[in-house]
Amino acid sequence: MEPATVVVKKYGNRRLYDTAGSRYVNLEDIAALIREGKHVQVVDAKTGENLTRVTLTQIITEDARDKPTGLPLELLRQLIVASDQTRQEFIMWYLKSAFDTYQTVQDAVQNRLSDMQSAILSPVESMKRFLGGAPPSPPPQQDESELKALRKRVAELEGSINKKRKKKSTPKQRPRQRKSRRGK
Repeated sequence: MEPATVVVKKYGNRRLYDTAGSRYVNLEDIAALIREGKHVQVVDAKTGENLTRVTLTQIITEDARDKPTGLPLELLRQLIVASDQTRQEFIMWYLKSAFDTYQTVQDAVQNRLSDMQSAILSPVESMKRFLGGAPPSPPPQQDESELKALRKRVAELEGSINKKRKKKSTPKQRPRQRKSRRGK
């Protein structure tokens, strides 16, 4: 489902007016709307000409001015050199492909993190079911009693393991033989 388009009118005095919010905005406000996932369209208030591409480029330029990072200089040079339509289309296709790939990787990472979280929580839930068949959301008092029971059971198991270890680690002592004092 496509988000609703926020129409921003640009006036001759360079002021920007958000028609949906009934307020004047600046480039930072437009960037914030886009980061929120809103579809923004900037149009010339007098002619109706679509100025979205120019405005978004201006936002990127203003953002790059404040930070030392941004688009690599060589890429910017190539964008300027790419004055003919074919080269410009290729560079735009390349940038779109790179950003699509980046988004795909981000989504995959998020999905993997969710899977890992589920995998971590799954054994805990399995152990609860195994030890007592706990309902999915027990009342707080039951949680505390289950926790005490689990702690007690773990302590018992640790005790039995420690006993087995002690039996294995202590060498069997042989009775000492007395040395005979022959010849004295």
